[in-house]
Amino acid sequence: MSKVVITCAVTVDGLIESPAPRPYGWLVLEGQSEQAQFDVFRDAAGMLLGRKSYEGFAGYWPTAAGDGRWADRLNPLPKWVASTTLRGPLEWNATLLEGDIAEQVRILKTEHDGDLVSSGLGSFARFLVEQDLVDELLFFVNPSIQGPGERPFHGAQVDLELLEARSYDSGVALLRYRPHRTGDQR
Repeated sequence: MSKVVITCAVTVDGLIESPAPRPYGWLVLEGQSEQAQFDVFRDAAGMLLGRKSYEGFAGYWPTAAGDGRWADRLNPLPKWVASTTLRGPLEWNATLLEGDIAEQVRILKTEHDGDLVSSGLGSFARFLVEQDLVDELLFFVNPSIQGPGERPFHGAQVDLELLEARSYDSGVALLRYRPHRTGDQR
């Protein structure tokens, strides 16, 4: 059975908006932390994406094919996309989730063995957490403070249990959590 794992890069002050180009803005992709971020996808069964993440990734990664690393891993992965506005069929090895999205994700969890990875902490991530579908949250905290901007889960309260904290040579820290599930005793 699969786990749903949400991964996201954030700044120390919790900004989740895409970094400005420089080439990656505040996002640190080097050394051990880059490898740790890549490893999240290494054994994944596929990706769960909301519309915004799907459109952003599908607009970039197919053109980066043959990079010997990220594109070569992400492009062939199956992707399942939740959207109320997109219509299938989708490109980039993606399938539109239709009907009861929570039930569709539950079915996907039973049909696969590797992790189902979702990237980002916006509306779709909030929905997955609210539906008790998320098994782990991975915050790759980048050594930057950016000020105002988009925050995780659009400001919703989500209680978390720390599973692991690790720091890397790049200054990035990984905070791995399990969401507090409905009915959990504290």
